[in-house]
Order: sequence, then structure tokens, then C-alpha cells
Amino acid sequence: MLSMLLQLGVMVAAIALGSRQGGVGMGLWGAVGVFVLATVFGVRPADTGGIVDVMLIILAVIMAAAAMEAAGGVAYLVGLAERAIRRDPRRVTLIAPLVSWAFTLGAGTAHVFYPLLPVIHDVAREGGVRPERPIAVSSVAATVGITASPVSAAMAAMIVMFDGDGWSLSRIMAVAVPSTLLGVLAAVVVQSRIGKELADDPEYRRRLAAGEIEPVGAGRSGGPVADAPPPRARWAALLFLGGTAAVVVSGLCPGLRPDTGKGPLAMPATIEILMMAVAALILLVCKVDAKRIPGTDVARSGLVAVIGVFGLSWLGLSFIGANQARITGALGGIAQGHPWFFAVMLLLLSALLFSQATTTKALMPLGLALGIPVPLLIAMWPAVNGYFLLPTYGTFIAAINFDRTGTTRVGRFVVNHSFMIPGLVTTGVAVASGMLLTKIL
Repeated sequence: MLSMLLQLGVMVAAIALGSRQGGVGMGLWGAVGVFVLATVFGVRPADTGGIVDVMLIILAVIMAAAAMEAAGGVAYLVGLAERAIRRDPRRVTLIAPLVSWAFTLGAGTAHVFYPLLPVIHDVAREGGVRPERPIAVSSVAATVGITASPVSAAMAAMIVMFDGDGWSLSRIMAVAVPSTLLGVLAAVVVQSRIGKELADDPEYRRRLAAGEIEPVGAGRSGGPVADAPPPRARWAALLFLGGTAAVVVSGLCPGLRPDTGKGPLAMPATIEILMMAVAALILLVCKVDAKRIPGTDVARSGLVAVIGVFGLSWLGLSFIGANQARITGALGGIAQGHPWFFAVMLLLLSALLFSQATTTKALMPLGLALGIPVPLLIAMWPAVNGYFLLPTYGTFIAAINFDRTGTTRVGRFVVNHSFMIPGLVTTGVAVASGMLLTKIL
């Protein structure tokens, strides 16, 4: 037991050091943790076969998304989202989260959400809506959309683990899409009643009186978030979304995949082939210089995701593999009698790991080892979106900084921040509705 606790301390220390440095530092320190476990405690590093499959899917999707960004497709999609949000400023608390969720679902990453933040802020002010309401729930919605997206890194990890157990991409999405959407809608209902009205908020009134922010209408009002996209940007966006649709159809209809002699081509390989082909088509049709792709924001964030999944997943799987008997003995009875306990574990660990894919890859095998049925693991999967517990992730930091009214903020006790209530409501409703959906399926 002492050895397991010391190993756990090594894992926590590696995660803490990686979190402090951020970026690829998290993955690199994860590898350092593996080194310490192997050399000091004699732990055999986990097999990286499954991790490599996830990394290859991430790379393939990132190449397609980066090619789309290089062609202006991301800017084109942002423009469409902005028009949808500006259509009815008074309903921004409903429209903005739904657009943010759909945006992430289609793109597979929450990083494309950043350009929408100033739009949501400005539209809320123009409509007299407290910006905290749409900004906070939209930030959570963009995050939870990852566990519904067919092309996200987290979904890649789920497919690699559960496709052989009868839970194909289509079945996972049949649970994840409606459950996360219901979670977002529930959070919208609660969030629309949070805080004072904007005109009555003391911090907003103080900033107005001090001249720290301009009155409504004196600053930016309208106009695109980014420069007008190139003419072929629309084609890039359509090609990427078409590739995403092809991935979903391939999951729904295995007969459409090539026959390998041992059955249809596996979904991980199918996703990799389709998304790499989409990237090549974007280069050809949209006349994109391939040299621009590695320098895009999507490509850089993708590199961080790959290194994070590699190092941290390897560390988590190595620790769990070395101590599986002790862990299952200590937690097995609790998890079997109270499955929701494992959802709490997913929520808390994801707040430390800063990655849905890493949390999925590291903890879902533990759920299987604890004897939790696969349908319940699928239902509890949205709990890996626990970033909001500590508002230190980039999406939430950006959301706070973009709200110039001061309504989106972190309280004195850190955990009493703007994202806590919408995050807990979204996760709770998503997991609960997921459990009902798995019973139906």
C-alpha cells in the first residue's frame, strides 16, 4: 500500500509540474513520471499500442482542421456563427451556447471557440443582457461538445477502447449528442437567472462611471470577428464538414467500409484515412500552400494534444496497471454499488489532467477493471469535462478577460466562480440523461 501511495504521489507531482508549465510540458512531465515509476518502483510501463492509435487519429483530424484554417475555413465558420448569435441579442443566453456546442461538435476542438467570445460579449451588452450568463454557459458548452464530436481526440480514445465491445461510433454518439445537448439546455435555463441584471450590477456601474469601459454603442458594434475569409474558404469548410459526415456515416454503416478479409476496416483506420484525404482535397481544391499548415493555431494546439495524450495517458495507464488489484479491491465495491462515484472520479481527475482524451484513455480502463458495465461508462463519459472546477484552463481564462463588464469572474474562494454552476448542471444532466439513453439503446 505504501508503494502505491508513493507512486500516486509521483503521478500527482508530475501532473502538477506539467500544469504549471502548460502546453507540451504536461505530456513531457508525464513521461518523466513514467521514468520515475519504472526506475524507482520497478513498474513496467504500459503498452503504448492503444495510445498510438489515439495519437494517429488526432494527427489525422488535426491535419484536416489545420488545412481548413489555412484556407480560411475557420474564419468562414466563425462568420456564420457570429451572424447566428447577432440575430436576436436578447436571446443570446440561449443561442450562443447552442452555437458554441455545435461549433465544437463539428470541429472536434474547443479552441475554435475563442473568436466567438468578443461576439458574445458585445451582443449581450447590446441586448442589455448580463454577459456572464451567455459567456459562462457558452464556455462550458464548447468544452462539453468535445464529448459529442465524432472527430475529437476524446472520441478517438472511446472508439479505440469500446468499438470491439459493440459500442460503435454511431452508438456512442446516439448517447453523447442528445445527453450533452440536454445538459447545455438545462444549464441555459439555470444560467438565465444567475446574477443581477447588467444595469444593476455594481461592478459594471463602477467601471462605467470610472470610464474603464465605453457606453454601449460607443465601441465596436457589428463587423466581423476576423478579416473577410478568402473566396475558397467556404469550400474548405464544406470539405471538412463533409469529411466529418463521412466519418459518422462510416460508423453507422459498416458495410460502406472496405472489406479487409476479416470484416470491415476498423473505425480508427477509417477515420485516419478519411481525414487525411480531406486534408489533401482541401490543399488541392482551395490551392493552399502546404507549408502554412504547421504554423496554424489548430496545428499547434494539436501538437500539444498529441504530446499530452502520449505522456499523461502513458503515466496513468502505467500506474493503474501496476496497482490494478489494490485499486479494484479498494474501490470495486463502492463503484459497483454506487456507479455515480466513478463519474465523480472522472470529473475530479479531468480537472487535473486538462484533457478529455487523456482522462478517457487513463480512467476508462479502470472503470472496466472495477466491473462497471460499458453502457454506464458511456453514460458517464461527459464527466471528463471537469475543467470548469478550477478556472485555470485557457477557455475560461479567455472568457474572464473578454468580459470587460466584470460580470464573469472568479470569487474570493477560487471555486466560487462564474463557470461552476453551469458546469455542474451541464455535467449532471448529461450523465443522468445518458444513463436513461443507454437503457433505451
